[in-house]
Amino acid sequence: MKTVDTLEIEPQRGLLRFTTAGSVDDGKSTLIGRLLYDSKSIFEDQMDQLEESCRRRGKDEIDLSLLTDGLRAEREQGITIDVAYRYYATPRRKFIIADTPGHIQYTRNMVTGASTANVALILVDARNGVLEQTVRHTYIAWLLNIKHIVFCVNKMDLVDYDKSTFNNIRQELDTLVLKLGVEDAHFIPISAKMGDNVVDPSEKMFWYDGPTLLSLLETIEIEKDWEFTSKRFPVQYVIRPQNDAFHDYRGYAGRISGGVFHKGDEVLVLPSQLKSRIKTIDQYKTSLPEAGFGESVNITLEDDIDISRGDMIVCSENPPLIGQEITMMVCWFNERPLQPRNKYIIRHTSSEAKCVIRQIEYKVNINTLEQENDCQQLKMNDIACISIKTTKPLFFDEYRKNTITGSVILIDEATNETVAAGMII
Repeated sequence: MKTVDTLEIEPQRGLLRFTTAGSVDDGKSTLIGRLLYDSKSIFEDQMDQLEESCRRRGKDEIDLSLLTDGLRAEREQGITIDVAYRYYATPRRKFIIADTPGHIQYTRNMVTGASTANVALILVDARNGVLEQTVRHTYIAWLLNIKHIVFCVNKMDLVDYDKSTFNNIRQELDTLVLKLGVEDAHFIPISAKMGDNVVDPSEKMFWYDGPTLLSLLETIEIEKDWEFTSKRFPVQYVIRPQNDAFHDYRGYAGRISGGVFHKGDEVLVLPSQLKSRIKTIDQYKTSLPEAGFGESVNITLEDDIDISRGDMIVCSENPPLIGQEITMMVCWFNERPLQPRNKYIIRHTSSEAKCVIRQIEYKVNINTLEQENDCQQLKMNDIACISIKTTKPLFFDEYRKNTITGSVILIDEATNETVAAGMII
């Protein structure tokens, strides 16, 4: 067994983002509070404030859910409404947590919180088993291409830590995971309120021999999850200093959305279809020999090519798809329904265009995961496959190949509201 001393000198395994999801009152906020509390990641003034808040409400014990429920309405109603982000670190890893709501009407908030997550924690109340929201959130996590899903069967203390209850729920979840094709699923019986199997192993669930939740989160491998090998560089801004030191300088600034670019690489510029080679890769006052996924850099080319915001620099041997007719899965966010022939603004990487809804191909029945083909409109929180046509070509990949160049948002022209998140298929 590792001691605290040996644990502290282990190298950190980078940053892990995870989101929590589940039905109302499944204990999502309490679980995060327990993780922070038992891993000693709460400051003294936060603890004092938490204790005072519990005293004012006449509670005899500390309510750990109040650590993440920051809105007044959340505290008054005892629910989570908005996405709450929390940061903490252990000797092994740094974490960013997105605590998302459980109510159906806040599904859009769950999509927002899960969109950048490496891991999805889906809570299941041991007393209630698998519910519609469990299926909905598992489907959304799969749809968003989250590679690792951890099912936390919570409130085991209220079912006397019964092994058969956990096994029955796990069997049902196994069927769901198999149906969706989830790549990596884990199942942990916990009690967030009592702390069983959250940070420390539970003495009352001796029949469970797997890792605790924190141990799993610290060791789960995520380094290769987002290895987008195809070179993609959406141009965000053209840099022209036009001063004596950089009189003829023309650079293209942006964030690399896939692959590794090297100085001297042959590249293809879209939409012009012109080829050139990379002259320099600059980052502030430093010139780099190469830069990879996620890095914000400034690229210059050997040839003078007319490039502007929304264009894309890619590998000439493996270009993205180019088109104006696009099929994608969407989660509808708005109270006003989506209907065929509606027009919206579409934003994709650094590009923006107008589009029209050509057809609703099918809507997903979240209870059965079956396709409903005869669908004339989408209501808020509906998940469906739609086809659109844009006013100019987009340069994109399938979402499962690249979550950045494969994702879009739809915006209402009149209100400027984001009405949908889309995953290109």
